[in-house]
Amino acid sequence: MSITSALSANLSDALRGRVWTPEHDEFEKRSRPWNLAIAQQPAAVVEAADADDVATLVRVADSAGLAVSTQPNGHGASGRVDDTILLRTGRLDGISVDPVARRAVIGAGVRSGDLQRAVAEHGLTALPGSSPVVSVTGVALGGGLSWFGRAHGWVADSVTAFDVVDAHGRRLHATPDEHPDLYWALRGGGGDYAIVTALEIALHPAPHVFGGRMSWTGEHTRAVAEAFRALTSTAPEELTAWLTMLQFPGAEPLVALDVTYLGTEVDARRLLSSLDALPAPASDTRRAMSVAELGSITGEPTAPGPGASHAELITALDDAALDALVSEPIAPLLSVQVRHLGGAFARPSDSPHGALGEPYALYMFGLPLGEEAARAIRAKQAALAAALPTSGRKPVTFLDPTERLSDALPPESIERLRRIKREYDPRGLIRANFTSLE
Repeated sequence: MSITSALSANLSDALRGRVWTPEHDEFEKRSRPWNLAIAQQPAAVVEAADADDVATLVRVADSAGLAVSTQPNGHGASGRVDDTILLRTGRLDGISVDPVARRAVIGAGVRSGDLQRAVAEHGLTALPGSSPVVSVTGVALGGGLSWFGRAHGWVADSVTAFDVVDAHGRRLHATPDEHPDLYWALRGGGGDYAIVTALEIALHPAPHVFGGRMSWTGEHTRAVAEAFRALTSTAPEELTAWLTMLQFPGAEPLVALDVTYLGTEVDARRLLSSLDALPAPASDTRRAMSVAELGSITGEPTAPGPGASHAELITALDDAALDALVSEPIAPLLSVQVRHLGGAFARPSDSPHGALGEPYALYMFGLPLGEEAARAIRAKQAALAAALPTSGRKPVTFLDPTERLSDALPPESIERLRRIKREYDPRGLIRANFTSLE
């Protein structure tokens, strides 16, 4: 019997969940990341049925001399799963909401949109980002940017506890009082220190929410960008605005403003009244909405596909920066987005990243349909980043496959994370998308 067959038999006998190895017909499909431009060739794919399965998997992997890489549904992949056992935690999808305590306990596979639907009926919200299909756990492990981050900080700041399996197969509960170093590391330092099976998060009041997208044809890009800059210079923390330039293949350029407001429609429209001076938009979806509908604002894909992204943090949006953003077409990129940060992001945070002092984040995305297209996309991203006042750091959740944790986190955090990694996983059995050891 081959090593792969032996591994498959051992895993299948030991686990209640499902196992795929290269000889299975579905292996290629099950091993794909969300970003189909990333190649990964794990030794096996395991879909855990529960936390006990995760603990058993760690012990089997340890005895086989293999590492374990966790991807709930494949987001954030960096290609570091070759020759590992790829763990899918999508079936760990339980949600328990305590509306009085404003707490939710969720499984590691719970998607952002599912959590938002569960808490919306109680007039509460978690801290969702633009996509409803990413896992809450994956976002939190990378720090996490949210529509409501200006009001409530990093997604990780709202995590109050982690249930994990460590590299020895032990089930641990990490809080500020129990395994505090591990708790600190998992709140934005990546998933390299233990495998999260569940987490507890604080919820926030949201009895009223307003949001949506305004879009214009490309000739209005400068006017919209200037309006965005003016709006964000005085916006209260409850108001978030993102500027997005779009270039769909075969179509005319577009520019959009995406907004959310934690408050009533009357107050939101008053705060956004300066936008009324702009030319009439081609479309305007802004309205009072449920927090369960926030994932519809930007219309991001909900199915896997290829992509090439790059992000930066911008220190200022002055005239020179605005010129760099709007003076040339964004092609061959599909989108260039500037997110307003500030507010609670800039306040102290006991997390690996700490306070986020830069007022804006830049996110650039293209479709690498062939190597020539991929090279052109990378060149455009590099040129635009070089033309803007960037800090040289970025959020962990926005790292691209060519980057390291040290591109996101301060040196003192990297050194502390390395100590925690050596303490909890000296053999390197747990392999996250990004590691502090590089």
